[in-house]
Amino acid sequence: MVLARIDREEPYYADRSANELTRYGFTVDIAPALQEEIDTEWTWADYPVPWCTPEEIRQVSADAQRIHDDIATGRLTVHLHADDGHNTVAVGTYASGVRRHVHLHGENHLRQVAMVYEDEAEAMAEFHRLYTVTVRPGPAPLTDLEQSVRRALRGETAPPTRLQLTEAQPAPPTVAGPGEHEQFLNALFESRQQWAKHRIWSDETTIAAHESLTVRAEFDHEARHRTDIAWTIAEYDGPVGERLWRATITAGTPVPLTHAIIDHLDVPLPVDAAEPDTPLKEAGWSAASHPARTTWQAPNRSAAFEYLPHAAADRWTVFGGDDANRPAWSIRLSAGVPHDLLIQLNAAVAEVASPPPSVSRRSPPVSRLPAPPAQLRARHR
Repeated sequence: MVLARIDREEPYYADRSANELTRYGFTVDIAPALQEEIDTEWTWADYPVPWCTPEEIRQVSADAQRIHDDIATGRLTVHLHADDGHNTVAVGTYASGVRRHVHLHGENHLRQVAMVYEDEAEAMAEFHRLYTVTVRPGPAPLTDLEQSVRRALRGETAPPTRLQLTEAQPAPPTVAGPGEHEQFLNALFESRQQWAKHRIWSDETTIAAHESLTVRAEFDHEARHRTDIAWTIAEYDGPVGERLWRATITAGTPVPLTHAIIDHLDVPLPVDAAEPDTPLKEAGWSAASHPARTTWQAPNRSAAFEYLPHAAADRWTVFGGDDANRPAWSIRLSAGVPHDLLIQLNAAVAEVASPPPSVSRRSPPVSRLPAPPAQLRARHR
């Protein structure tokens, strides 16, 4: 049996199924990789209503899944579809039930019933009035997610040949493997004398302190899961001054991105870009604005960069993995982070998210960091 859903909640429903089977006396064995997914708390990175709780988001997704299943099984027939400028909309009729004639709004896990009509002719006429020249007959073309779900349900491991007409997308960004950040930390101390190693009372944490006494990086050796925070980096306005900004980096983050932040703290590279998103625009990333945030996404949807103008703790977030909508890693930076650091970090993100086709998906081995120039950064505030 195959479980494939457009809301990406397979681990949650697999866990519910396992619990029900166990309750009725069946012995259930869950593979370790699936158990890790079940235990991972996640949400959609670009969810349009971020104030919803995980339970509310799951309910909206479940409703969208039911609409998708009704269309796939023929219980709901879609007569017309259109584009309202932001979303796909449609009008359709259920084969039975009270809510027979409906207007639909959105795609995939966000599709919902927008309006209900008692008469099919009224529903069709109102749809034409609302969307005029954008109205097209029949259902909208299947989204990439819908196609992947249907391929999985058919037992196909790859899309049909007729769907392989476009140029292959670059490989997704690397997710750091076990021990890669430990190797990077050791290489940092071996190669750059301006970073001093300190251990606190617990062996679980190592502190890397810069010789300027204004930068401190804390590494958690117990960060096992890819979404656990492995690094906490902060910069201060003096040896005993107030904190200027703070960043957290999860264990699954590609090491080159941590490398980019450390490089900037040592010697910031000269940048010509005026805005943090300039490297992303040059790499062909697309931007989507919302009153509460702006999100840039890589062409292959493997990474994203988000700006929350009203947030203090996590004003800037970089995240990615095989699917940026379900991040396997993240970097969160507070308000106050220098724009030249953001530009340098985003340049590295753009390169990691779109490697040349011949580049391996694994991170390159980290044995020794290149030494920075002799003229180290002067930290005057």
